Formats: sequence, C-alpha cells, structure tokens
Amino acid sequence: MKKPVLFVSAALLPILLYGYAEGPDAGVSGVPGETTCSACHSGGGATGNVAVAFPGGLTYIPGVKQHLIVTITDAAAKRWGFQLTARLASSTKSAGGTFTPSDGNSQLVCTQAAFQTEAFGNACTSAYPLQYIEHTLSGTRPNVKGPVTFAFDWTPPASLTSGSINFYVAANGANNDGNTGGDHIYTNHYTLTQAANNVPSVTSVVNGASFRTGITSGSWVTINGTNLSSTTRNWNDSDFVNGAMPTQLDNVSVTINGQAAYVAYVSPKQLNVLAPPDAALGTVAVVVTTSNGTSQPVNALYQSATPAFFLWNSRYAVATRPDYSDVAPPNLFPGTLSTPAAAGDIITLWGTGFGPTNPIVPKGQLVPSDTLYTLPGSITILLGNVPAQVISAVLTPGEAGVYQIAIQVPAGTPSGDQPLVAQIAGVTSPTGVYVNIQ
Repeated sequence: MKKPVLFVSAALLPILLYGYAEGPDAGVSGVPGETTCSACHSGGGATGNVAVAFPGGLTYIPGVKQHLIVTITDAAAKRWGFQLTARLASSTKSAGGTFTPSDGNSQLVCTQAAFQTEAFGNACTSAYPLQYIEHTLSGTRPNVKGPVTFAFDWTPPASLTSGSINFYVAANGANNDGNTGGDHIYTNHYTLTQAANNVPSVTSVVNGASFRTGITSGSWVTINGTNLSSTTRNWNDSDFVNGAMPTQLDNVSVTINGQAAYVAYVSPKQLNVLAPPDAALGTVAVVVTTSNGTSQPVNALYQSATPAFFLWNSRYAVATRPDYSDVAPPNLFPGTLSTPAAAGDIITLWGTGFGPTNPIVPKGQLVPSDTLYTLPGSITILLGNVPAQVISAVLTPGEAGVYQIAIQVPAGTPSGDQPLVAQIAGVTSPTGVYVNIQ
C-alpha cells in the first residue's frame, strides 16, 4: 500500500491518528530532524521504557544478519506500538541496513529522504531507500499486559566502510481508550560500531595433495584464505558422532556445490576438508562459514579424477615399504630413518583424487576395514618414465579419501631421483614428483 505523506489540520488529528493502530507513517522513531510518537500521542506519569536487545552487543559485522528484539515495559499500558530505524552515523539521511519482519506483529514502512511518498509491507524497493520497522494492527495486542516484545531481523550494510550505525526507536504504551491522550511515549537510541572484519575470505581451493587446481568428490581439498577459523586443530574421536565424519569443527563449516564437506583440519589461513559425494562436473561454488559470517563463493573445478601424491618436502612422493618404513633419501627427516627404494622393491604410494571406487564408500563414513574399496578402472604408474607393475590400488581402511597404490619398482630403474606420475581416467598427476632410488 502506498500513500503520500500528508500535512493535516489539528482538528483532524485525533480521527486520523487513532487509525495509526495499524502502523504509523514513516519518521516517528526519533531520528534527528524527524519526530516521535509524542507528536500525536500524549500522557503523563510514564514509568516504563523501551529497549532493544542486540545479539552481537553494540557491534556488528558487515552484511551479517542479527535478530533484534524490542521490549516495551509499562505496567499501566493496555495496547502497544513502536517504530525503529537505523541510519549511518555519518548521515541521518542514509539507511543503516535493512529490516525483515519475522512474524505478523511487525511490518515495514518505506520512504525517501525527502518523504515524498511511502509504502507499507514486508520489503522495500530501491525507490524507497529509507526503512522503518513498526507494529501491525495485530501487533498492538489490545488488553495484553506488558512487557511485550517485537522481534525481527536486521541486516547491516555489507560495505566495510559504513562505520558506526545509529538506531532510533520510539514506543507507545497506550491505554486503549480509542483516543490519543493518556498514552505513554518512550524513546531510546543506540550506536553500534563495526566489529573487526573477521568474516572468512577464501583465496584458493586446491587438491589436498598437489595443491593445484582441480578437486574430486570423495578426495581431500585444501582451502586457503584469511579468517577461516579462530582455532587450529585436527578432528579427533570426539568429533565423530555415531561414526559420522564431522561437517563442522569449532563453528567452521564448508559447502561445495551446496553440499556439506567433511572438515578435518581448521586454522586461520587453511582448512582441509573431504569433498562430499557428488556426481557434478565443472565449476562449483565453495563457501566457508564461521561464527563471524560467510565467505563470498569461490569457484573450483570439479573433475572425475585429479590424481595426486602426497609429498615430503614438496618433492618426494610419500612412499613406504610393506613394514611401513619410509622410502626417501637418507636423512631427509632428522632423527627419522628413511632409505631409498631399489629396483624390484615393493613400495606403497599414498595419494588422493583418484576417483570413485568399487564399491562406493558409505556416505560420511571412514573407509570400513571389512571391505576392499578398489579403483575399478585401469591405472598406470610411470616411475622413471617406465610403467611399473601395479599390485593393488585401494582406499586406506580407517581413513578417508586416502588411496594406497602398491607397485613394484621396474627392473633397471637407475639410481637418483626418478620422476613419478599416475594416469587414470585420462588424467595425469602433476609432474615434479620423485621417488629416490639407489
């Protein structure tokens, strides 16, 4: 409903103003240069108040919604009304965010800085940039004893340069006699300052082993950015509920293509997550949510396979012997025994992104130990540019998204660092990965 802002004679005011039980015109919340409910209603002996509860305290995070509650207290009142608005502290003519009614007790009245026209409803268009939220007719709750509350949502501006925001609220504890006299008007004013910008921001989404573009359902993904978590830790046994991998650690969650990923490691600048089961291919959106807000979506490329080996020192493939001793150059890790491989040795390579297995791992579960989850397609491993015999290629029992591929080092493989690549489903793993041979 739209109606012009009218100026009327004092003789007509009592008739018109009682009609405001269904919600007053814009501009009566107490903004400097505007007015309050006391322009129409009057009455002495007021002993109550109006207060606004802000869940974030007197701070806000740009673009992060808050659920506000207005409470009117008046022991004598029998009917209730209010109007509230938010303005930038730098300009009383600039809106300080938007409001959304959450029940039938409140509504919006929208107007312009010059108050030419106004509109009532549950949303404001760009033609009406200033928003006030106020009671509806049903929200006045005749003959209900106080205190009463009005609840609704407020979304602050997303801009990081909005600065402080002022809230103005006026309330009416009315006597419900059908006139404008004998009512109690209360006002209040709050200033919210902008909190530190702790909203998560994602800079890259990459394969969890190669740290290169391209991710795969059911495999490890590394997310880099800022404000990704306020803590640093890996998941532990207590994070698993009824055997299900956690989709949240310390209030950090991630969605990939709209589906919840499994969160294994959180830190301020890096997250490690297991991509959820998804048949999608192509560009998908990745979003991080923390208690401070939600990141802007960042695109990642979903592929059927993105084979990659986990690395030691960013060069050597993580490899072990059947006794789980490390295959690497001697003294690669001080205090830890590691030895090179030799031609004919059986070694196991560890990686992620090799694609679906047969059978499919139960959704959200660590790999069960009572079944072998094998790669159904042919896989080629080239070591020193020579095909190696693949003995087995399976998901690791008791883990998630970690493939173990057992090979025999080809006869005649020369000593030194030999290049290693994997080929599966037409995709080749990144180059620059080596196995040390002696």
